[in-house]
Amino acid sequence: MTEQPSMPSPSGEVTALLARIEEGDAGARDDLLGLVYSELRAIAGGLMRHERPEHTLQPTALVHEAAMRLFDGGGIGEMKGRGYLFAAMTRAMRRILVDHARSRAAIRRGGDYQRVPLDWVVDAVEQSGRVDLVALDEAIGRLGGLNQRQSEVVTMRFFGGFEMVEIAEALGVSLSTVEKDWRLARAWLKTQLAE
Repeated sequence: MTEQPSMPSPSGEVTALLARIEEGDAGARDDLLGLVYSELRAIAGGLMRHERPEHTLQPTALVHEAAMRLFDGGGIGEMKGRGYLFAAMTRAMRRILVDHARSRAAIRRGGDYQRVPLDWVVDAVEQSGRVDLVALDEAIGRLGGLNQRQSEVVTMRFFGGFEMVEIAEALGVSLSTVEKDWRLARAWLKTQLAE
């Protein structure tokens, strides 16, 4: 089953709900999740397409777990708008998938993960390949130590499926800056994962 495209949630409504959450309005969390749920579900569905077919997490559970981590962590009040919210949710979903992969690998010591060249990751999707999420996460973590913005660009592009323009908006930088960061991050990650 493929995700149906949904209308993007209006940025002004998201910003207003984030402000209500920051003011302590408990009902605003549910309103916000209801407003952006279909978009988050589509992002989660895209992430899950990279996983093995028998993966125990489902996109709906991924969205709910990410929302719980984000809302309960208290970081929601620091967000300034729609772009920040989606970037934070994408990072939370990435963490959940990586944590899940780590726990599975710990149980099975090596599991059934297979390293593949980063080319398909960097180019956004190769239909049937799998990625060693733990190795990718570690590489993105190392990249973050060198250049945090490039790490954010990779996370939003690969894990969130964001377009370059959306990443630029979320990070508050120019499109050309995001494109440059993407090119540099691709090259660096390719060498890291090739090892």
